[in-house]
Amino acid sequence: MFKNDTFKRVGFNHSLSASTYNLVLGAVLLWGFALNWWLVETVPAEAVNAIHPFVFIVGYFASALTGIFIIFSSKKPAFSFFGYNLVVVPIGLVLVMFIPGHSYENIIAAVRITTILTAAMMVLGTLFPAFFKRIEGALFAALFISIIVELVQIYFFKMDVALMDWIVAAIFCGYIGVDWGRANQIERTLDNAIDSAAALYLDIINLFIRVLEIFAKKS
Repeated sequence: MFKNDTFKRVGFNHSLSASTYNLVLGAVLLWGFALNWWLVETVPAEAVNAIHPFVFIVGYFASALTGIFIIFSSKKPAFSFFGYNLVVVPIGLVLVMFIPGHSYENIIAAVRITTILTAAMMVLGTLFPAFFKRIEGALFAALFISIIVELVQIYFFKMDVALMDWIVAAIFCGYIGVDWGRANQIERTLDNAIDSAAALYLDIINLFIRVLEIFAKKS
């Protein structure tokens, strides 16, 4: 397990104002989404599909896990931002393969719903941080069980149950509330803003993927 003490950095040693801190956090989030969009627009899906699956999976996890380790072990903003990009790029390559299978209308609808849900959960995370802190353990357990159930359904029963998309989407909504609430309770530093953005990026991008799958299965 990676040691992540980002959300334990509670104190009053603020180096940024609240507005600047949230501006940096938002800018880092937008950078990740913009980089994903650029990869989807410029990298041919055929090029990514041509990579041997084993090589792609190993490369994906090597990059993403290295990035996560750097983000949550470093207190230097430049290193954390580098680690953030190591997470964003492999996810972007997954989206390069994933997005072309969906209609433009469904993609736009998924972006819209994800944005609305994210904003709503951020508001709730601000208003009720204690509640989201209490349910963090339950969310982790629910996500772990959901992943196991999905793997069993897909690989043993060759089934893809739509209900699981709704469940996992709800879990990541909860995680947005958790991570946003925690982001605003720690010291307002540049590194903490980047680390918090990385956690929220993973929540939001996973929510988007699930919402898009829900729209696709409905249509």
